[in-house]
Amino acid sequence: MIDLVPYLPGFLAAYAILAVGAASPGPAVAMLLGISTVQGRGPALITCCGIATGSMTINLLTMIGIGLLLSQAAWAMNLLRLIGAAYLLWLAWGAFRKALNPPKVSVEAAVAQSAHALFVKGYLLQVTNPKAIAFWLAIAAIGAANGAPLPVIAAFVAGAFAISFAMHAAWALVLSSRPVRAAYAGGRRWIEAGLGSFFTFAAFKLATAER
Repeated sequence: MIDLVPYLPGFLAAYAILAVGAASPGPAVAMLLGISTVQGRGPALITCCGIATGSMTINLLTMIGIGLLLSQAAWAMNLLRLIGAAYLLWLAWGAFRKALNPPKVSVEAAVAQSAHALFVKGYLLQVTNPKAIAFWLAIAAIGAANGAPLPVIAAFVAGAFAISFAMHAAWALVLSSRPVRAAYAGGRRWIEAGLGSFFTFAAFKLATAER
């Protein structure tokens, strides 16, 4: 049986950084706001699975050194930023379209998007999010699982997935509550316009940020 005790200090430090990053409002939370208030809790949780899987992907890539490569190669990080900015602009276009023609607030509207589409939407947002990459590079610097056997690495990755999912799911549960849904129903045009503006601003910041 693998002894995890020697690795616990590194695990706790890494998980603390991850928890702060996942709990901080950003593009993922903005996306969950739109999905939770329009489609309901279930679709939002599926999106959370995609976000957590995207986070796990970045985790694995940083652990095998690709994250370090991205941090050192200007062209790679610039390309990633542009991809992320383009995806955020696509989300902004969707939000502005809803602001012009607000959809009815109904949980039944969830059938408009399949579970696969929701999962992919969350996944793509996370893996192209430089903020998430920056957090994982900071976590990689801690070396929580450096030199550890495969079962320890697997435990670390599983724990990271659980934290990312739990933090985003908490947002989804709050945002899909009746009071929030009622508030959205009354001002969904302005909320969608605000989301579109946020995604546009985030895309601009990504595209123009210094490395």
